[in-house]
Amino acid sequence: MAMRWYAVNTLSGSEERARQALEQRVKMYGLDDRIRTILVPSETVIDPKTKRKVTRRFFPGYMLVEMELDKQTLHVVQDTPKIIGFVGDKRNPPPVPQSEVEKITGMLKKDTEEAPRPVVNFSLGEEVRLTEGPYASMSGIVDEINEARGKLRVTITIFGRPVSTELGFHQVEKIA
Repeated sequence: MAMRWYAVNTLSGSEERARQALEQRVKMYGLDDRIRTILVPSETVIDPKTKRKVTRRFFPGYMLVEMELDKQTLHVVQDTPKIIGFVGDKRNPPPVPQSEVEKITGMLKKDTEEAPRPVVNFSLGEEVRLTEGPYASMSGIVDEINEARGKLRVTITIFGRPVSTELGFHQVEKIA
């Protein structure tokens, strides 16, 4: 049989533990030649509130497994802790189309090449409050968003005059 990719449903938030458990079971049963790759599609981003690197899952509660599907590999995957089962038919799950796998692996390669980027949750014309710098606690309007640099151009009003300033994503917050 040929190696194909299959989508596996896991407990949400336990994707990494499910991957580790499946890797252990693959080694324990000597299935390295039939279960090749286990992916948890995710990216590393900087949380705007805590300024820390966090892992954000592309598909929470799912992972991809490249494997030859037979009775033994099917049962090893299904009986792994933190794994609910295959997406689709339980006995004969459909493989993930190769075009979808290429999109997902492309997203993963792009993430490893770049530095962690902040989560962008701002839009043009939105009112924001400055949290750092000389204008801290003032509010302004977002004029420009530069995702590549992690910067915003915000216009604030000082003494009745508009002043444009460039700030990092972490230096502003949304006004709720």
